[in-house]
Order: sequence, then structure tokens, then C-alpha cells
Amino acid sequence: MVEAHDLRKTYGDFEAVRGIDVEVREGEVFGFLGPNGAGKSTTMRMIATVSPPTGGTLRVLGLDPVTDGSRIRARLGVCPQEDTLDLELSVRENLTVYGRFFGMSRADVRARADELLEFVRLTDKAAAKVDDLSGGMKRRLTIARSLVNRPDLLILDEPTTGLDPQARHTLWDQLYRLKHAGVTQILTTHYMDEAEQLCDRLVVMHDGVISALGSPAELIARYSTREVAELRFGVVDHGEYEHQVAGCAERVEVLPDRLLLYADSGEDAVAAVHARGLAPGQVLVRRSTLEDVFLRLTGRTLVD
Repeated sequence: MVEAHDLRKTYGDFEAVRGIDVEVREGEVFGFLGPNGAGKSTTMRMIATVSPPTGGTLRVLGLDPVTDGSRIRARLGVCPQEDTLDLELSVRENLTVYGRFFGMSRADVRARADELLEFVRLTDKAAAKVDDLSGGMKRRLTIARSLVNRPDLLILDEPTTGLDPQARHTLWDQLYRLKHAGVTQILTTHYMDEAEQLCDRLVVMHDGVISALGSPAELIARYSTREVAELRFGVVDHGEYEHQVAGCAERVEVLPDRLLLYADSGEDAVAAVHARGLAPGQVLVRRSTLEDVFLRLTGRTLVD
């Protein structure tokens, strides 16, 4: 569905994407993760054919975006990070008017609107104005609109940003159903649990290059341990405890408010800490997550 080799994008002297290789397979959900400025949004814009590559090769749906952009866009669905719904139109009209942009007949677009409203559970809001919808409803309508043309490839930029947990899980269910209907999806997200739930494979980007590629389970196994023990010693400099717990785990990471001990068994790591006469005020043992991988590869420094 997407093939990129040595893909590059520069803006003047700044190289936003620095020679990446990506292959998105038919029917999968593929994720782009990375901190702000990593190059993921730039890559998505090139795949969506709204920003031409500076170098390398890119094929989307087997076509060249430079020469076949309009043909590719006719087969894409794009859900932008910000809702761009028409506030002057009703919920149904946001779908029917958008469908007409793709040359769909009035009868076909009406039928498609009914189908999509049912899919995103907005049938009872069909006549409502967009301003009357909740944030979750607007997001579901935006996704419905991106599906009007029955796309072969759906591009989702931060699809659940700003939603409450219930709305996020509703959208996850809908995206999961689309996957099983055969719709290939590419998404960016800052929610690591979302990436773990939805993505078959993903890349972690940092400074314009790909730092890692694989399934969530593969990346966790490759870059982290089975479990993590989080230790808090109160309002203190936790760096002072680093040497005292050295050797209790495979790796120790110091955060301002806690120590992270990476080990195959978090309970054994905690027991080793206690055996040294240390008594943390709070202890949490959990499984490793994609967030541990992400922060190890990209660092914990805040990126604006």
C-alpha cells in the first residue's frame, strides 16, 4: 500500500525527514510514533500527497504521488488532527456534501451517509448541527466523513486527542472494525496504549530518522524487560539512591520523582532493594509497555 525508500524532506537547510524506509502492508494498521519535531507528520503529509518528497522514492497504492496525486487522493481517506467539520451544515449534510466532492451520485451518497451514521452511532443526531455535538461525537463524524469515498487507505492523525476514555474506546472499536473490514490504516498518536491496542506494526521516529520498527510486542521484548518496578522515596533527589540499588535490576533509570528498575521479575528486584535495607515509600510493579520503549529511544527531555 505504501513503499518508501530513502525518503527525504527538506525545508531550506532543515532536513525534517532524513532518508527513511517504510513499507505498509495491505490490511494492517501501521503507526508512526515520535516526539514533536520527529518528522512523523511530515512523512504523513508526503504519503497523503499534499507535500512532495525532496528525495528518495515513494509509492502510494502503487502510484507516484508527484505525477498521480489526484488519483491517489481519490482513494484516500484522511482524518486530520483537528476537526474541520462545516458548522453551518447538519451532521448528515457534512457527509453528503463531502461525498459529492468525490463525484458520488446523490442516491449513492445518501445511502453511504446512512451507512456511516449507523457505523459511528450518530443516526439519532443526523439532523443536528455540528455545534450541538460533544467532542467525541465530532471526532466520530470526522472519521465517518473520511470514509465517505470507501478509501483503500485511511490516514489518521492523532485520532483520539482530547477525548475522554469512553470516547477513545468507542473510536478504538470502530477502527478495529474497519481493520477487519480490510481497510488499511496509518496513524500517528501520542497515546502509547492506543498504539499497543491498534497497531500491527509501527515505527518510532526521532530527529527525522526511524529508530525502531516492529510490532508493539516485538519492540517491548527488544528494548525493555518483562516488568518494571517503580520506587518512590518521598520528596528527595532520587539520583542519590541510584548507586544504592545498582545491581538489583538489569537497568535503573532515575526520574525526578522515582526510580525505575527494569527486570524480568519486578518483585525480585523490589526484594533485592529491601534486602539492602532500603524502604521506599511507594512501590509499583507493572509490565513493560510501549511507553518504556518510546522514552528509552527518544529520551525524556521535553520537546516543544
